Amino acid sequence: MAGLLPRLPGRCGFDIFLRQSNSILSLSPHLRRTLASAPGPPSSSSASTESVPKPLRKVAATVLRRTAAASIPIRTNPTPTRSNIQPIFTLATAERYLFSRLRSRLPAASQLLHEAFWVPEWRGGEVFIFENGSFVCWGLGEGEARQFSQQVMAGAGAEVGPLKEAETEELDFVMDPTETTRLQGDLIILGDSPSLSSQDSMPSSLPSSALPHETLLARYSFSQAISRSTALSALEVALDDYLSSVAALPNSLETTGKPGLGREALIKKLGRLMKFRQGLNLNRENFLETPDFYWAEPVLEGYFKTLSTALEMKTRTNSVNDKITYAAEVQSVLRQLLTESTAHRMELVIIALIAVEVVVALIRDGPELWHMITS
Repeated sequence: MAGLLPRLPGRCGFDIFLRQSNSILSLSPHLRRTLASAPGPPSSSSASTESVPKPLRKVAATVLRRTAAASIPIRTNPTPTRSNIQPIFTLATAERYLFSRLRSRLPAASQLLHEAFWVPEWRGGEVFIFENGSFVCWGLGEGEARQFSQQVMAGAGAEVGPLKEAETEELDFVMDPTETTRLQGDLIILGDSPSLSSQDSMPSSLPSSALPHETLLARYSFSQAISRSTALSALEVALDDYLSSVAALPNSLETTGKPGLGREALIKKLGRLMKFRQGLNLNRENFLETPDFYWAEPVLEGYFKTLSTALEMKTRTNSVNDKITYAAEVQSVLRQLLTESTAHRMELVIIALIAVEVVVALIRDGPELWHMITS
C-alpha cells in the first residue's frame, strides 16, 4: 500500500483527492440497495402504489434481481413432485465465531461438517454455522433466524467483534427429485443427489434432519457461498461507514489546512483501516479463494461457484479492495499529518527549553554581566 507522502498536496491535489472521495463513496452498499429499491417509471400495474415507499432490498435479492425472471416458470408452475417454496435466511452477527466455545450451546444432534457446524433440525429447519461470523438457515424465516441468534449464538461467548447491526441476505429454495440440483434465477432447486468423487466427503453417520440427507452437501455448498456474501456485506457496510467518517477530511485540509481531528482520533482511524485490511486479506477465509474441500468434488464446486458468481463476489471484493486503496491514500495523509504535528511539537519544546535556559542564565549571571558592562 501507499507509504508516507513526501509533502502534503496543494489545492489542486486536494481537489483530486476530494473527487476520489466522492466517487468511492458513491459505491456504498447503502446507496446500491437504495437505488435498487427505488421505483422505476410508472406503469399501469404500479400506478396505484407509486406513492408508497418501497422497502430496501436485501443484498442477495438486489444482486440477483436481473436474473429473477428465470425462476418464474418454477414458481408459477407447481408439480406433484415439487415442494412448496421455502426461505433461506442468512444472518451475520460478528466478525467471526469461535467454534470451541460454540459447541456446548448447540443442539445435541449438531455436528461438524467440513468448515461448518451443521444443526440438522431446529424448529422445522436446519442451520449451517460458519467461522466467518454468519449462519445460514434453510426452511426458517427471519423471525426464527433471529431467535436462533439470540437463544443459541448470543449466550455462547463465541462472537468475536459483534456487529452493531446484523447483516442479512435472503433466497428461496424448492425440492423436486425429478429436477437437477441447480440455481435458477434467484431460486435454488434441490433435485437429484450429486454424485460424490470421494466417500469421505459425506459423514458415515447422520442424525435425523429436517431436510433430506441426499442433498445435504449441495445445501452445504450453496450455504458456504451465501455465507461468504453476507460476511462481505458486513465488511462493505463497515468500510462505507469508515469512508463516510473521513469524507470531510479533504475539504477540511483544503479550507483550513487542518484535518479537523485530534491526534487520538487520527490514530483510531489508522487502526480501523488496518482492521479492514486484515478482515479482507489476512483472515483464514479469503473471499475469492475456493475452499480445499471442493478440489475433490467438482459437482459441489460447481454449486459453490455458480452462486458465488451470481452474488458477484469477485466484483464486490474488487470494489472493496479499491475502497481500501483509496483509504490507504487517506492513511498516508493522516500519517504525514501525525509526523508533521509531532515534528512541530518537538520544535516548540526545543524552543521553550532554549528560552528557559536563557532565562536561567540571565537570573544566575545577570548581576555579574551588568557589573561588567557598567564598570
